[in-house]
Amino acid sequence: MVLDAFEVEGSHLLSGTITPQGAKNEALQVLCATLLTKEDVFISNIPDILDVRRLIELLSGLGVEIELLSKGSYRFCAANIDMDYLSSEGFRETARQIRGSVMLIGPLLARLGQAFLPQPGGDKIGRRRLDTHFLGLQKLGGEFRYDSERNQYSIQCAQLKGTYILMDEISVTGSANVIMAAVLAEGTTTIYNAACEPYVQQLCRMLHQMGAKINGIGSNMLVIEGVDQLSGTRHRLLPDMIEIGSFIGMAAMTQSEITIADAQPEQLGNILSIFERLGVQLQVQGQNIYIPAQDHYEIQTFIDGSILTVYDAPWPGFTPDLMSIVLVLATQARGSVLVHQKMFESRLFFVDKLIDMGAQIILCDPHRATVIGLDRKYPLRGIKMTSPDIRAGVALLIAALSAKGTSIINNIHQIDRGYEAIDDRLRSLGAHITRI
Repeated sequence: MVLDAFEVEGSHLLSGTITPQGAKNEALQVLCATLLTKEDVFISNIPDILDVRRLIELLSGLGVEIELLSKGSYRFCAANIDMDYLSSEGFRETARQIRGSVMLIGPLLARLGQAFLPQPGGDKIGRRRLDTHFLGLQKLGGEFRYDSERNQYSIQCAQLKGTYILMDEISVTGSANVIMAAVLAEGTTTIYNAACEPYVQQLCRMLHQMGAKINGIGSNMLVIEGVDQLSGTRHRLLPDMIEIGSFIGMAAMTQSEITIADAQPEQLGNILSIFERLGVQLQVQGQNIYIPAQDHYEIQTFIDGSILTVYDAPWPGFTPDLMSIVLVLATQARGSVLVHQKMFESRLFFVDKLIDMGAQIILCDPHRATVIGLDRKYPLRGIKMTSPDIRAGVALLIAALSAKGTSIINNIHQIDRGYEAIDDRLRSLGAHITRI
């Protein structure tokens, strides 16, 4: 029997220390990068989540030798790659379930001269086009084809050539794909308007350790001198910034005292300052973040007294993956906030569930919602609901933990795609949560 729902009894105080998992988005990039070398690559702090398991399954099908060394630590060796696997139904079925599979294209094209991919899946948060990936690879010399009957992409090139690439959008996965292809291209590649998220920086550092020549890491202009081959390396993933932000929101919503261990605050950009503007008290203690119990928290206004607006933007702007947490957090604050989700047009469509729980939210349009904080005068109430995607699912889980009564959250495999054993870890803090 598949257990695909959480039963959550709300209104319980949480306490203790929780350690964030390794970064999901970084994991999907660096795992694909193991295809770029015939030598051993050791990666640690890999989260045991559904999306990562599916990508590891794809790598194994491609012939990558994979060894689990200890919890979260693996050895990968892509000495022999079976390209026939790409035309199998098993590959197509698994690749469709995970959007990260698109990042297999760059390494395979760079090393073996060809790649195939069905239309990848992932969250239903609006249009997530793949043009940026293929336009960048075409600039390097790749010949692109799309089979509309099979809904499958293919790209080929005997030898990629370095060139100047102006990315048509700031895409994290698109930048990662082009970077992985360019490191083995002949000549120099300049990538302008590249994403510069910590995950992309980590990928570049890993490739640099493997022998790639990349200048401009951390900026939106990367200059890459192609090399003939890459060697093996060891790499450790950053803690997941989205989990860290989720735990901050959870602590404030449930009036709980929580310490987030090994959070590496210096890698979090403006995440902590945004939560502070929403009224959350927090203290950076070395590599840890301490959130004291708060009976109330008040949303700040802009200097002229106008309503605060929180919006997402490419790094170093506020990450879109935490906008759902911001929205939920604001429901029990004192004050109001305009949440402006610019990057995905369907990511706010879970607010109807929060309204059913008693939140006061005005959905202005697919991109904007105004939240009127209730200052805990009217606690949220438990209801039965469904998780639409990874981030909204965790936001609803946080709402349920703070609500009065019991909630049922269906479709929790969406949450499992991005959060490792979240129910076990929250129970260790005192949460009343059960898989049913």
